[in-house]
Amino acid sequence: MMRQRTIARAVNSVGIGLHKGKPVRLRLEPMEENTGILFYRRDAGVSIPLRAEYVVDTQMATVIGKDGVYISTIEHFLSAVYAYGIDNLRVVLDDGEMPIMDGSAASFCMLLDEAGIKEQGAGREILRIKKEVRVEKDGKYALLRPDETAGFDFTIDFTHPVIGRQSRRFDFSRSAFVKEIARARTFGFLKEVQYLRSKNLALGGSLENAVVLDDTKVLNPEGLRFEDEFVRHKILDAIGDMKLLGRPILGRYEAFAGSHDLNHRLTLALMADPQAYEVVTLEMQEIPEFARSFA
Repeated sequence: MMRQRTIARAVNSVGIGLHKGKPVRLRLEPMEENTGILFYRRDAGVSIPLRAEYVVDTQMATVIGKDGVYISTIEHFLSAVYAYGIDNLRVVLDDGEMPIMDGSAASFCMLLDEAGIKEQGAGREILRIKKEVRVEKDGKYALLRPDETAGFDFTIDFTHPVIGRQSRRFDFSRSAFVKEIARARTFGFLKEVQYLRSKNLALGGSLENAVVLDDTKVLNPEGLRFEDEFVRHKILDAIGDMKLLGRPILGRYEAFAGSHDLNHRLTLALMADPQAYEVVTLEMQEIPEFARSFA
């Protein structure tokens, strides 16, 4: 039987918040089985469960909130938590956003490596997709469809000469995530950064934690980590956003020009259709390759 997981020991880290530009202290703590992922704002004394109904904003990042207290930019962290198969975890912060680290999930993977993984006694539930669920907006779409494999397939299409149209099929496993996806950084355009800063946003953004482009080129002196780093980061975001479903997905995610907003709509659409999925506790021998993907 696939079993639930938490971390073996508590770990701490500090990083800069993307929008406020201030240091944020982060602490990860083990949690008992069947408790899920729980965010806690130490400065406000408010706990926010990681569930789709607590999403309060998806314009520039995935933001959860409760009782007027919010936590922003959780998707990079959640993609690492998804990939490592962590079911139960307490995430303690002293501000309203996750630290941006280097703009990817790599630092969070290292933090989880430091914490270690502890297998728990309870069986692990998964979401098996039974029929296609699709959301669309302005010619863009995101969907989940039945498949005997787990995967995330993404296409982006930008008029920018460095990006253009990029597609990637990603067959999910933790090892493949660490190798192919985790290091892909978030990206933005210089004119957008300048506008955001005029609104007192993106104050912590820099070439140290994002790929920044002007009208013709990448401004980061080290260049790109992957030729298709942009679409890889979109897959990273999608994996993090799907963590809001609370269970790993057996099925394929696919998107064209997807966004945090479309991802959120997709999770709500899936949950609203009981015929579209089933919650099952799988024996490892049923689909051994799926169980191995979290090894």
